[in-house]
Amino acid sequence: MTHKARSGGVLLFAGAALLAAGLLNARPLPAETPAVTLTVTAVGKKDNPPPAVKRDDVQFYVNKEQTQLADWRKGDTLFLAVLIDDSLDSNIASQWPDLRAFMMAQPASTHIAVAYIRNGAAMVAQDFTSDHALAAKALRIPLGNAGAFTSPYLALQDWVKRWPDSNERKSILLISSGVDYFRGAYDTVDPDVDTAIEQAQKKNINIWTIYSTDAGHRARRNYEVFLAQGFLSRVSGDTGAESFYIGFGPPVSLKPYLDELQTHLNNQYLLSFVANGGAKGNFEHVRVHTELPKTEFFSAPQAYIPATK
Repeated sequence: MTHKARSGGVLLFAGAALLAAGLLNARPLPAETPAVTLTVTAVGKKDNPPPAVKRDDVQFYVNKEQTQLADWRKGDTLFLAVLIDDSLDSNIASQWPDLRAFMMAQPASTHIAVAYIRNGAAMVAQDFTSDHALAAKALRIPLGNAGAFTSPYLALQDWVKRWPDSNERKSILLISSGVDYFRGAYDTVDPDVDTAIEQAQKKNINIWTIYSTDAGHRARRNYEVFLAQGFLSRVSGDTGAESFYIGFGPPVSLKPYLDELQTHLNNQYLLSFVANGGAKGNFEHVRVHTELPKTEFFSAPQAYIPATK
């Protein structure tokens, strides 16, 4: 049975230019206070597709207080970063045809980047491009070498902090064992996980994760795999996404995960609201609700309210 946990290198100038273009197309918002944008994924129950969601169908709460929406729009443009852990067992590459097919099937409004994570950093193989065939060519067999056995969460931070701000959708697909070789074997709390989540929340980035085994011995220990899958689930859940895995082994096939991910990406909206973050900015608890039948939302449980200038 497949378990799904509900849910979180240097970018080149081409990606920054594409994001800037997205900003030019963003709908203007009131200027008196900072505008905050969240990506909200509509999900149909029992694997049914969700209906179209209109602004009047949405109730939004900040710290349990219902808050008026400044904007609600279908998210058309998407910047999707595929991050592959270089510590993965090389057998995962036998499933790259499914990943290539997923990338090639993206609409023209999706810009894809590919990076490999090792030594606590994200090494860009292909910067953001709307040429999906070019992005697909960047897939290769993971190295599985010693340099890759550090922390996927440090690599997430490395990628996120270089991602320019925009009011368009941003997603990461992370394929990793989730094992943090940098922090130690049995830590149930990982500050790098917390930091990666907060950084992604600040930039409104959904982090979808797929668990697979790596080439290290520690990735074969059930307790550590359990912890690692928990970390991946937290990263996804706290950034408004999902984590996909089956037992403690590698995925039998990536296709069911990618098919479901595609459904989610096809049903995303951008919710904007205005709030006062004070002199320093702060995180606030948020909740998105609808009374539409057989429909629910994935969204981050908290939003960062920037400082008011």
